[in-house]
Amino acid sequence: MRYLLALLIFIAMAVALAMGLRRDPRALPSALVGQVAPAIDRPLLHDDSRRLNVAELRGQVWLLNVWASWCEPCRSEMPALNVLTTHDGVPLFGLNYKDRTPQALALLEQVGNPYVASAVDTDGRVGMDFGVHAVPETFVIDAAGRVRLRHVGPVTAEVWNEKLMPAIKRLR
Repeated sequence: MRYLLALLIFIAMAVALAMGLRRDPRALPSALVGQVAPAIDRPLLHDDSRRLNVAELRGQVWLLNVWASWCEPCRSEMPALNVLTTHDGVPLFGLNYKDRTPQALALLEQVGNPYVASAVDTDGRVGMDFGVHAVPETFVIDAAGRVRLRHVGPVTAEVWNEKLMPAIKRLR
């Protein structure tokens, strides 16, 4: 009986592990989907006398991309973001997350700046409000200012065409 109980516990743990391994780690749930996007009242990276205020973006569908210069996937997605957002006319705003301004500016100078504007989130508080787990993360925000989709990981042409643009087109 004692061995049977141990075997049942082992089987239950193996089944739980197998179920966990089948989940896509980028498919993290977001409590923000369907909710009004948190306020971003932070200075802009290129001009700290100006601020990014999401309330001013109401009336249009836009993207928020959370990035950092120390993030290699962020670096690799920027050229694609530059091409894709320009081609499809989607306003892309950045949130420079837990980064140093000189390094962030240097990265944008080096790989190109895909952002209309990028806010500075040195302490990570805005990122926490958005529920950021890791960078890069991209949020689709509708004309009413509600978060409609969250993508964890770098944006590639495939992600853009199969996930982000269909959501944007539905919202426009």
